[in-house]
Formats: sequence, structure tokens, C-alpha cells
Amino acid sequence: MKRLGVCSMWVLAGALLAASGGALAAQKTGATAGLDLQEALRASQAAIGRWVGDYLFTDREGRRVRLSSYRGKPLLVSFMYTGCYQVCPATTRFLAKAVRVAQESLGKDSFAVVSIGFNLPFDTPVAMAAFARQQGVDLPNWEFLSPDPQSLEALTRDFGFRYVQTPTGFDHLLQVTVVDQDGRIYAQVYGDTFGIPQLVEPLKRLLIDGPRPSITLSELVERVRLLCTVYDPASGVYRLNYQIFYKLFGALFATALTVGFIVYEWRRGRGSKPPRV
Repeated sequence: MKRLGVCSMWVLAGALLAASGGALAAQKTGATAGLDLQEALRASQAAIGRWVGDYLFTDREGRRVRLSSYRGKPLLVSFMYTGCYQVCPATTRFLAKAVRVAQESLGKDSFAVVSIGFNLPFDTPVAMAAFARQQGVDLPNWEFLSPDPQSLEALTRDFGFRYVQTPTGFDHLLQVTVVDQDGRIYAQVYGDTFGIPQLVEPLKRLLIDGPRPSITLSELVERVRLLCTVYDPASGVYRLNYQIFYKLFGALFATALTVGFIVYEWRRGRGSKPPRV
């Protein structure tokens, strides 16, 4: 097992685990028990489709924030702890890269992001603010939150997030949870790095298929734009695929012509009928 100082990485069925190097050595000697990777992944997957409770947090400015205040838009949730000096920082910086691509392609205000510190009482609002600054996270609609100690267990259980304290850190699953507009877990994305579409595509589907009280012309145009926005692996960004737009427009135009022809023939047929005596 490769040692990475305070944190090291395990890979299991597409999921990555942040773990302290000291705990790995202790596991080999049977001195301590680390996180059961299969059980952690099972719990994470089982959370998909679950409604998340309305938990209370404190943000970097010391303001009280409820999780329900983020409803109405898709939400990305990641768990980290500020005392980790290698894996959590690297994971957060990569997440920032993915979020930046998502904001540029889907819209800066189309979704929100929160990073939650689970190492209480150390992940205070001051510590979370310092962590965000150190990782250079200054993107809009991204907040770093400290949960209430009494709700931490229920919070992590709702998200299917498992962690175990070790002598030099924590064993925990590296996951980003995608929550839909109504507060239900839609998808889990794993790893310190991952394919950008793994994060953007669930957000895109939620924005296209999400509930709307009414569909205006501008909203319809935006949905069409999202449908025509595809990932370009060569550049690593999302671009408008005009071929899809042309095909969609052509299909709509053909449908309109067909409907118009049917209506025309129907009206002409009615007009050619002999009058009743």
C-alpha cells in the first residue's frame, strides 16, 4: 500500500477512500479496525433516492443556515475535514475544477455546492473559511458549512457517508453527492478525481427534467440549449453541438409541416362534402 503521509488512498469498485497511513499499518497487525470499504460503498449507494433531512449549519460568516434553503436547485454536497493536509485539499481543488466547468456550461446560478466539515469540534466556521482560502475556492454559490454536533450522525447517515477515526486522521469515502431540487439524493460521484461528465451530466439531467411551475419561452429555450450542450473530451469543456440543434429544429419543423398538412386536408375534406338536404 502506497503511503501518502497523513492520508492514503484505496480503490474499491470505483470508490476511493481517504485513509491515514498509520491506520493502514495498524490494520495489517490487527491493532485497529479501519473502515469496511464494501459496507461503506453499499451504504453510499443505498442513500440514492433518499430524502435528506433539514439540518442546521453555521457558515463561514457565522450565520445559521438550513439545508432546506438550498432547495429549488440541484445541490452538490461533499464531506471533508480541515485537518487533512493532502487528500481532502486535493479532492476539493479537483472538485473546484469540475464545478467551474459545470458553471460555465450550465450557468453559474443553476446549482449550488456545499462542503461540510465532519471533524467536530475542530471544523469550526473559522477553520472552514481558512480551508476554503487555502484551496483557492472562490466560486459563486459554494459554501463551507459546520454542522451541529448533535445532528452530525443523522446527517452523515442520510447521505450514506461513512468515516472512522484513526490515530492520524480518518478513513472515509471520497464522494460528492448530487441532490435534486426537492432535497432527494440523485447520484453519488466517487474519487479524488473523476471524469467531468460524471458530475455535470446528473446536474444537466436534473435541470432539463426538473419540475417547473410554468414553462416560459425563455425556459424552453434554455432546456433546448442544455440538450444541445455536450462534452468535448479534446478540450475538457462542454460546448454547444449545433448539429443536435439543427436536427432538433428539423424534427420540429417536419412535425409542424405534417400537422399543418393533416389539418389542411381535414378542412378541405369537410369543405368538399355535399350539403345535407
